[in-house]
Amino acid sequence: MRRAGPGARTAAPANTAPPADAAPAAETAGAAAASRAVVREPLRTEFEFELPRGFVDESGTVHRNGAMRLATARDELIPLRDVRVRENPAYLSVVLLGRVITRLGTLGAVHDGTVENMFASDLAFLQDFYRQINAEGHTRAAVACPHCEESFEVELAGSRLGES
Repeated sequence: MRRAGPGARTAAPANTAPPADAAPAAETAGAAAASRAVVREPLRTEFEFELPRGFVDESGTVHRNGAMRLATARDELIPLRDVRVRENPAYLSVVLLGRVITRLGTLGAVHDGTVENMFASDLAFLQDFYRQINAEGHTRAAVACPHCEESFEVELAGSRLGES
């Protein structure tokens, strides 16, 4: 290996300023990282779902795909004044779901009468779905593999039973 002699040129002296384009690049990289950290995903207020069995209307049509919006305080308070809920507190979820389901198949409107006529498995699915989107704010659940114990998330919205 050859060393530089006394007259050989070496690296730039320590008091030399960095190249003019180095500072803006560093600032730009820092600003980009900061902007990525601040960017939040937009608030979702409506969530798609697929019923395990499906609602069967008067003509025999099965409706499985729908959407549910986030509940408001008003949505949770108004059913408490309903006579049916006062007589039977279990009816609360029927009235509440009738308020927050925005779409179900090709039905023109969804109301508590629609929910009343759903299969029990679909009602249980919707109750769980309601809790998931309103209590936790999303439709993902953290789970762990029972064999390798690896942690990951699964999407609950719109999946069929047995799918992941």
